[in-house]
Amino acid sequence: MNILLLGSGGREHALAWKMVQSPMCQQLYIAPGNAGTALCGTNINMSVTDFDAIKQFVLDKEIGLVLVGPEEPLVKGIVDLFRKDVSLQHVSIIGPAQYGAQLEGSKAFAKQFMMRHNIPTARYREFDASNYEEGIPYLQAHALPIVLKADGLAAGKGVLICQSHVEAIAEFELMLQQSKFGEASKRVVVEEFLDGIEMSAFVLTDGKNYVLLPEAKDYKRIGVGDTGLNTGGMGAVSPVPFADDAFMKKVIEKVVEPTVKGLEKENIDYKGFVFVGLIKVGDEPMVIEYNCRMGDPETEVVMPRLQSDLVELLLATANGRLDTFKIEQDPRAACTVVAVSGGYPGSYEKGYPITGLDAAVPADSIVFHAGTTTKDGEVVTSGGRVLCVTSYGDSISNAVAKSKEVLKQISYEDMYFRRDIGYEFE
Repeated sequence: MNILLLGSGGREHALAWKMVQSPMCQQLYIAPGNAGTALCGTNINMSVTDFDAIKQFVLDKEIGLVLVGPEEPLVKGIVDLFRKDVSLQHVSIIGPAQYGAQLEGSKAFAKQFMMRHNIPTARYREFDASNYEEGIPYLQAHALPIVLKADGLAAGKGVLICQSHVEAIAEFELMLQQSKFGEASKRVVVEEFLDGIEMSAFVLTDGKNYVLLPEAKDYKRIGVGDTGLNTGGMGAVSPVPFADDAFMKKVIEKVVEPTVKGLEKENIDYKGFVFVGLIKVGDEPMVIEYNCRMGDPETEVVMPRLQSDLVELLLATANGRLDTFKIEQDPRAACTVVAVSGGYPGSYEKGYPITGLDAAVPADSIVFHAGTTTKDGEVVTSGGRVLCVTSYGDSISNAVAKSKEVLKQISYEDMYFRRDIGYEFE
């Protein structure tokens, strides 16, 4: 069948790489894609939120399956379009409808959902313009540190961990009174700080049944030892050593199953991924956040460890048949190390030629493109996160070492990558 994948990052390259391995994939189109996805299929210069253009393309190319990579089209209702438009109803689309996408699109919606279904999470309160004045004394009396979250999508920048009451009140005012994050911070969720170690679980659900994909842990900070500014992610590992059978049993019983049952109970149209951001507090899992799509760069370790046919899995999701599916995983460890542009996550230059991409890559390593494009026949940088190298290994440290060796062959101006991904598991 013909398949359309929406998105342009490392996540989409990993998904494209996996889907074209399926005998069910006849022709893969990626919109808008990058220089790496062009190696897997045909890039289409089309915005992920241009729903009219997407509809016309799906009809013109007789697309049978649409996989939505990023969150924005889901939050804006692309699945609803396919459900309601008679000419598109025969097309399988992976992702929640707009109401369910609020699990990511609204922090308050997600917290309320967790409360209704007794899913363990941090204590919280919501504030907006109507109860702003109540927020000041609440923050003054709050234990430190204090977590402030913009309710809506803020490009990964809407979560602040404040170390003092003065800082928390100042940021609270900036978010609600001065629209620090625009529409996203019209409402603010104030949470208690949870102290523990983080990881991510990836659920694929047809709205009633589910399968659990390989888990992962990503590294958000720009600097060695998890220091410096937050980024979209500097690397990831899978499996997660502390997520043993006993802990994952708790994750399934206390988080995954109540989440899927909650979706079914509330009749939420949800056929797609639920990315569960978890923190292990003591020996207990607690939910930090939900996302309504796969993570990046976690997808770049999850897809290589998934041995099942992804297209077959997605069609089972669309058709409500996940109860017949069993996930097969590669027993090896996988690590991805992300190479970024100098200056990232602040301002950075684009358009630098990338050399070394044609060098021989070992069979147990894969180069995924994130922020790249082709200009005058050569691959150049076009984003903050440029490339990531995923490698298999018999241990996390072994996989990390292989990825770093491949990155030594690749070069562009001001290239930077963290050399300590997976450092706590060595």
